[in-house]
Amino acid sequence: MSDSLVEQIRGLVSEQLGVDSAELNADANILEDLGADSLDVVELVMAIEEAFDIEIPDEDAEAMRTLGDVEKYVKNHVAA
Repeated sequence: MSDSLVEQIRGLVSEQLGVDSAELNADANILEDLGADSLDVVELVMAIEEAFDIEIPDEDAEAMRTLGDVEKYVKNHVAA
């Protein structure tokens, strides 16, 4: 995955969740490690959809547990 795409996603996550980007890694669990609640997740999904001009169905959003899951999903759907 391109570094710029990862940086973009992590910047967005950092901004949306108020988390230091140094704390972000692919294994970080969005709910447990990054402290997001359900509203944060909805807002994060909306921000990702807007930033990358993609639509994320609810079932796909619910399956994304870690930052790595988000990065893979965006990579696969932005290129499509």
